[in-house]
Amino acid sequence: MVLSPQLLNSSSAAWTTKINLEIRCIYINICIVKLEDAIKSNKFKSETQKAGLNVLYTAWWLKTLSVKELKTFGITHEQYNVLRILKGKHPELMCVKDIASRMIEKSSNVPRIVDRLEIKKFIKRTQGEIDGRQTVVTLTEKGIDVLAKATIKLDAISEKSVAITNEDAMLLNTLLEKFRTKE
Repeated sequence: MVLSPQLLNSSSAAWTTKINLEIRCIYINICIVKLEDAIKSNKFKSETQKAGLNVLYTAWWLKTLSVKELKTFGITHEQYNVLRILKGKHPELMCVKDIASRMIEKSSNVPRIVDRLEIKKFIKRTQGEIDGRQTVVTLTEKGIDVLAKATIKLDAISEKSVAITNEDAMLLNTLLEKFRTKE
């Protein structure tokens, strides 16, 4: 909120009204819970279609929260995903093809992501011992460090922003896996 001289010199009722309006605007922009309110529509072909849209909207919402935080570490959401994949196999080497198969967003350009992570010195790339045409990758200490710090921040955002119990999360996981059975 911007405090103008006019606002400071006005009556306390006007001051209170201005503060209440500002808080209400912030609340409306951040605290939308129902899908219908978020997308300003309540016309769905079916509850299944609504559920699909709700999954997409929620994924966008979560990604938006994390992208903002990851930007402070100079990495993208996709780069963070590659770092996590590599951490899961560390200290083993992984080929780019195997990394690509584990990506959340399957359309990601993994060789380009690897290029950028190598420039930042978060990973080390070498040729495979068995097949010299194969590129293998591992995390550097710098990569491990940035991943650990970013993960702490993302975990804090998740803890603060995701308002479901562990039991609800288990049920949601089951439903989402059921949702994707035709994958």
